[in-house]
Amino acid sequence: MKRLFSLLLCFVMLPVLPVAAQQTKYDVVPQPPLSVAAKSYILTDFQSGQTLASLNVRERVEPASLTKLMTAHVVFSALQQKRITLTQAVTVSDRAWRAQGSRMFIEPNRPVTVDELMRGMIVQSGNDACIALAEAIAGSESAFVQLMNKEAVRLGMKNTRFANSTGLPHPDHYTTAEDLALLAAAMIRNFPEYYPLYSLREYTYNKITQPNRNRLLWLDPNVDGIKTGHTDAAGYCLITSAKRGDRRLISVVMGTASDNTRTMESQRLLNHGFQFYDTVHLYHKEREVTTIPLWKGSQNKLKTGFGYDVYFSLPKGQADKLKARMEYKQPLIAPISAGQKVGVVKFTLNDRPMAEHPLVALETVSAANFFGRAWDSMQLLFN
Repeated sequence: MKRLFSLLLCFVMLPVLPVAAQQTKYDVVPQPPLSVAAKSYILTDFQSGQTLASLNVRERVEPASLTKLMTAHVVFSALQQKRITLTQAVTVSDRAWRAQGSRMFIEPNRPVTVDELMRGMIVQSGNDACIALAEAIAGSESAFVQLMNKEAVRLGMKNTRFANSTGLPHPDHYTTAEDLALLAAAMIRNFPEYYPLYSLREYTYNKITQPNRNRLLWLDPNVDGIKTGHTDAAGYCLITSAKRGDRRLISVVMGTASDNTRTMESQRLLNHGFQFYDTVHLYHKEREVTTIPLWKGSQNKLKTGFGYDVYFSLPKGQADKLKARMEYKQPLIAPISAGQKVGVVKFTLNDRPMAEHPLVALETVSAANFFGRAWDSMQLLFN
């Protein structure tokens, strides 16, 4: 397979055309027909980031307890930055104790650790746990919400705004299926040490055992998260992730009619992705793809590749139809630094644009001495 893709890479020298933008651009993959009983939904491939199935992905919806995924993201960030610790005792405020909706039943006169609060938030969906964590990190829930919104902007969640840490209804509290899939992928990618908490089936605190509401944890051994949500306005919602072999898919289902429906439709989405698509690991991070001509440098060729692993989600049986075209600006003049962008690789499937990835230098090349630069200048003049 690797030899096949190396043969498909063709090269174009562009004397005047500037290199394409840094951001990777994906087109939606051709999708087999699929009907899902939800107001909006999306199925994405974790490795490639590509969308495999979708409906109304940018329609603003109420996230309900799916909000707690961002709450957890901010908490995990605080742990990584050592602003809090797992064993740190948190004093429960009267406001956290009186939280409405689902609770883990913390008490004002009983200190609780950050670790316990995290489990109560993730497994038991405790609103009281969310508020207690928010106050411990930011001093107040309102200040914590500012951190949530700042993080949403950083992650590129363009149609999301949070008004609280719990997901309780609020007119200025909304998101989209597309943004939630982006958040779920960031959670899995950035916090591998904490993500396993989402696979816990139950948690006991204060002698009260509550089950995880994600029923797929019992029904599908490949499912290892992530979060359920429900209010009367939002309907029944579910973000799910499943891993089969090396492949991981993420589904988001919003506004279904019942707990059973969100479970079954999420399962259908995941099965659809695993059945009809393959994930191809096309190029490895910082592994040489090709060399390109270099002028006025201590060497006349430059090793190039990609700064990250390049994956594609493709309909089964279509991998051999993927083609790559490299474009780079010439003349390319030294000095060049490792990691510097020197070109772009454009991928097509059946002549349809699929993605663009920046081509980067894999080595640092210094400028040649005076005579070397003068010689190359003469060659460029005559060429």
